[in-house]
Amino acid sequence: MAIETTTTPLAAALAQRLAGEVIAPGHEGYDTRRRVWNAMIDKHPAAIACCTDAADVAAVVRFAVEHQLPLAVRGGGHNVAGTAVVDHGVVADLAAMRAVHVDRAAGTVHVEGGATWADVDRVTAPLGLAAPGGVVSETGVAGLALSGGVSHQRRRDGMTVDNLVSAEVVLADGRQVRASATEHPDLFWALRGGGGNFGVVTSFELRLHALGPEVFALNVAYPLADAARVLAGWRDAVADAPDELSSAGMVWSLPAVEELPEPLRGAPYVGVAGMWAGDPAEGEAATRALRELATPLLDLSGPVDYLAFQASLDPFFGAGHRRYWKALYLEGLPDPAIDLTVDWSLRRPAPDTLVIIRHCGGAIGRVDAAATAFGDRGSDWMLSIDSSWQDPHEDEANIAYTRAFFDAARPYSTGQTYWNFPGLLEDGERAVRASYGANHARLAQVKAAYDPDNVFRLNPNIRPAA
Repeated sequence: MAIETTTTPLAAALAQRLAGEVIAPGHEGYDTRRRVWNAMIDKHPAAIACCTDAADVAAVVRFAVEHQLPLAVRGGGHNVAGTAVVDHGVVADLAAMRAVHVDRAAGTVHVEGGATWADVDRVTAPLGLAAPGGVVSETGVAGLALSGGVSHQRRRDGMTVDNLVSAEVVLADGRQVRASATEHPDLFWALRGGGGNFGVVTSFELRLHALGPEVFALNVAYPLADAARVLAGWRDAVADAPDELSSAGMVWSLPAVEELPEPLRGAPYVGVAGMWAGDPAEGEAATRALRELATPLLDLSGPVDYLAFQASLDPFFGAGHRRYWKALYLEGLPDPAIDLTVDWSLRRPAPDTLVIIRHCGGAIGRVDAAATAFGDRGSDWMLSIDSSWQDPHEDEANIAYTRAFFDAARPYSTGQTYWNFPGLLEDGERAVRASYGANHARLAQVKAAYDPDNVFRLNPNIRPAA
């Protein structure tokens, strides 16, 4: 039993069941622990359970069900929609569960549910190994891994969901099971793209791939005036790119730092960025054309330590910003779609907002749509509108901009949403059904088998089949 540091009868009752601490309103750490990465989210749970192991997680799930309380699950706390915390309910906080263990014989890594990708990279990178994970290393493993996962090595090694070998899961009734290709295979199928709908994953086993310790990083900034030309040239150049190259075209703003010449500090630009998952010397040659699409403002491309590269975006995606992100897959990338992207990018109400088109395909596209819950792999392009700002008074303008841009891009979309960037989940079940397409009916059946009462509903929710 934990030492009692709680301040409400409900939290005290929960503390009786856990090895970990329970934090409630009035506790000195309450405000810190209820905060998540997206500063827009300001929710007040009745209790935050600091789980130390799967048994603690199971106890929290049972407690929430018994007391008919909404249950949130916090891994890294990076979900843009803020689903890691809930008003007047219970949070199963896995932040203390961050162990990472490499199984060299099996070629896999075992990762606890509260770990970040930085935790994983610090263990695997020195071994010249990597699991396809987040491009911001402070992102939690769990949220990203269950809903897709588009890494810097995505075209060579597939999405994170494609590299899940097994998972230890706490179900809605508190049972602990292992899901794999041979154990609870229906649950294993659903976990690979179905998000947090089916249980709490307390441990992931992920396939490792040889990578690094040095890779070739592509990072070129061009004048914004050349945006349409650069994005079209990038699209044409990567259409037949080797799987080793995963890249993206974007409109963003350069950082306002002393290391840059004064005229470039904070300047908007069109960029091409990515990584060559192979011999860095080959990467330099393979990306040369992408560095000559126009006259660059900056070209920071070159060989880089993989571990450093994985953390290179962290300073631009730290806590404290308000965020509203939405993403959808495009049915091709014709010139009108590029023109629309450029037009809307020029209207960004906040300079920190990133508009990015990721090149997918490769190994991602070779997985059958029915093989995982993620569904259709036919699109080679994902448009993401990552709006970020700091002033609460600018919430309405930034959300309206993102939604209008997203709606304007729909005619070029396959109808599939990328659920790691779901706005605030305001589009509801209609969007969930449209995005999962033919897989939705099977997902609803699996949901009915493992969570018939929809305990795990703070997510892009899949309702149990009747």
